[in-house]
Amino acid sequence: MNVLKNHKKSAVLTLISRKISQRQICRDTGVDRKTIREIQAQLSNSPMATGDPIGQSQIPPPRPTAPEGAELPKTPEHARSACEPHRTFIEEQIELGRNATAIYQDLVDRFQFKHRYNSVKRFCRCLKVKRPEQFDRLEFLPGEEAQVDYGEGALTLNPKTGKYRRPRLFVMTLRFSRRSFRKVVWNSSKEVWAQLHEEAFLYFGGVPRYIVLDNLKEGVISPDLYEPKLNSLYLVMLNHYGVVADPARVCDPNRKGTVENAIQHTQGTALKGRRFDTIEAQNEFLLHWEETWAAKRIHGRAKRQVEEMFKEEKPYLKALPIERFEIFREETRTVWDDGTINV
Repeated sequence: MNVLKNHKKSAVLTLISRKISQRQICRDTGVDRKTIREIQAQLSNSPMATGDPIGQSQIPPPRPTAPEGAELPKTPEHARSACEPHRTFIEEQIELGRNATAIYQDLVDRFQFKHRYNSVKRFCRCLKVKRPEQFDRLEFLPGEEAQVDYGEGALTLNPKTGKYRRPRLFVMTLRFSRRSFRKVVWNSSKEVWAQLHEEAFLYFGGVPRYIVLDNLKEGVISPDLYEPKLNSLYLVMLNHYGVVADPARVCDPNRKGTVENAIQHTQGTALKGRRFDTIEAQNEFLLHWEETWAAKRIHGRAKRQVEEMFKEEKPYLKALPIERFEIFREETRTVWDDGTINV
């Protein structure tokens, strides 16, 4: 049988007398809430409830506090840090991002600090405050930007192997309205990549001014901050529709955070736990889900419906050309000595 130790019981009685909640008492003392309730029940049934001083003796008296207006007793000299006289200087150095070693060296050189490095290290640890990471929030005009990326779709039956595997999920999201085009494909190539862009433009009924994409080989051959080399087929397709490609910097997914969130939303809400017998069935479901749920949702930061923002953005999209782009395929051929080429 487990018996609550005296010091634990005394601590629980003290906190009960100060009207601390059971949950907080459990968190501070580690005593189970059932035990705390039993102690409270015993106190309510004890002579203490009727004002008997015997019951009052079970609970230690509260810690005395200083009267209003009186000065609190100062910390004894032996309990103060040796760095306390240099607090202002140390705080300034921490704001500059300097570590405890550098601060200790300056204290010795400039202030003839006689104590050890560990004293400075402990003092700096108490002063450092971890601030949340800050990001600049980018705002865009209607029809200005779209973002594209690949993710993974739901498990789908592969007709060639007879096994379930995940196809590639293509997502294009308009930056202003957050309206998205989604489609899954088994395999990706530069021809498929260009064709998916064209289908997205037709779905939106217009073309944005530029597209932010990842540095995948279907779109970007060699990434560069100022002069990236684009895939020739992809470049010709963008020129046909009058769109400029803006590849994101390497290892900078926050630049295309809108489409990243759209992929996570699709995977976590629409496709989580689902299986499809055909890839066409998954594409039909994605279209239905976009029209029925995703487009009708209220965007968390904009506090507006996505469909409503898309109606506002659509007139600002560039008009589609009269003719569609003819997808072509680039291949390397051998020219023989007689000038003939095998096709």
